[in-house]
Amino acid sequence: MSRPLFSLRRLVTALLACFAVALGAFVLAVAFGEQALDLDQVRTPGSSQELIFYSLRLPRVVLAALVGCALASSGAMLQSLLRNPLADPFVLGVSGGAALGATVALAFGLSVFAWVPGLSAVSAFALLGALGATVLVLVVGRLAGGNSPNTTLLAGVIFNAFALAAITFIKALVAPDKLGEILFWLAGSLGNEQWSTLGSTAIVVLLAVGALVVLSPRLNLLTLGEEDAQSLGVDVKWTRRLLLVTASVAVAAVVSLSGLVGFVGLLVPQLTRLLFGVDQRISVPASALLGAAFLMLADLFARLLFRVFQTEPPVGVITALLGGPLFLALMARQRRG
Repeated sequence: MSRPLFSLRRLVTALLACFAVALGAFVLAVAFGEQALDLDQVRTPGSSQELIFYSLRLPRVVLAALVGCALASSGAMLQSLLRNPLADPFVLGVSGGAALGATVALAFGLSVFAWVPGLSAVSAFALLGALGATVLVLVVGRLAGGNSPNTTLLAGVIFNAFALAAITFIKALVAPDKLGEILFWLAGSLGNEQWSTLGSTAIVVLLAVGALVVLSPRLNLLTLGEEDAQSLGVDVKWTRRLLLVTASVAVAAVVSLSGLVGFVGLLVPQLTRLLFGVDQRISVPASALLGAAFLMLADLFARLLFRVFQTEPPVGVITALLGGPLFLALMARQRRG
């Protein structure tokens, strides 16, 4: 007799295992880095190592966890909603809007300003660009094809292409020093960590991921098809709209601080489905925890490379280098299965 698709015991077991992985990644990420830390020195008030730990390393690890959590949980939701394993949190135009906003801020030399306490002008422009692009894509998708997720997806792809063209045009006009700043931001970095910003970002991410978890039973029903979900009491249009907006807000909040970090929202949900199945009541929260672990470890690897090359590669480059082969291995494994 086959086991049931969902049980409370199975959910608790999966989440405890994922939490243990995330906790282990957190401990490793705060314990190691580009500079070795002495625990006794960290505990000494006013020491340089205490400053490094609490002002630089710990907020950076927290930011990595938030970014990974938001991208992976949003990716799990989108892949299920769109029934496309290649769907990514950035397909809704979030990446294009954020990149365009940050590029404009850097091109006009606004990176030295902080209009909101703890939030640089670059991050503020990226956040406004991401949210503006999300609203535009959802409105265009609704006008063009009602509430079809495929139409919304197509609108996001078109906007991302337009944003990429605009960014290329700006890069061709700016000075070389500005071009270096733009390329570094587009590659994804976790160097903008500040406690004052992380608090508000954490609230947004936790609320958004919590909403995705609460809506995950309805997401399961949406995978059955519109008519079946409607007959089971799901308001299909409202639920889809709420899921898309929630995921977009979470991604916009973290992308405004980290830049474009790829493969997290694409790879981690694939791994989660391989381990725990397709039930979104397990997949969404498990993806959030494993996404946080994955990005914390990727950032740790980037910081450790500083000891070798005396320079730190952007974490977005590391996730691409690690995520590409891992994603191909997962696809090959699924094909053999």
